[in-house]
Amino acid sequence: MEISVTVNGVKHTAEVEGRTLLVHFVREQLGMTGTNIGCDTSSCGACSVHLDGEAVKSCTILAVQADGTEITTIEGMAGADGTLHPMQQAFMENHGLQCGYCTPGMVMAATSLLKENPNPTEEDVRLGLEGNLCRCTGYHNIVQSVLAAAKA
Repeated sequence: MEISVTVNGVKHTAEVEGRTLLVHFVREQLGMTGTNIGCDTSSCGACSVHLDGEAVKSCTILAVQADGTEITTIEGMAGADGTLHPMQQAFMENHGLQCGYCTPGMVMAATSLLKENPNPTEEDVRLGLEGNLCRCTGYHNIVQSVLAAAKA
């Protein structure tokens, strides 16, 4: 099937099999490998992207379902001049990552969370990110990163 999507501001038209997951399309056909595959069961959130401005787990969506949408991946978060998005900057400054595998999905989920709730409490952040797993950090610095980005 042919689909057309806008990814990080660039329109792409491509042929995909009906069973192709959005995460595989983004990584394999478009080369946006910052979107990670962590579990294939929608448990970890490493594959989170923004679909029409809302964070979604791209392992739960078929590429054909994204036809006509606007997708933002972690590669599209920084400015055109390379300036980090405030959330990316906050993760860096507050040590919100260790191995970095979950970080793209965390950043995508966190920016979506702040869009819905620009002044969250620590509990709001913890609840808002509960669908994203990190196996390294214990979450404290991730939560602090999101709270710092909210204040930026």
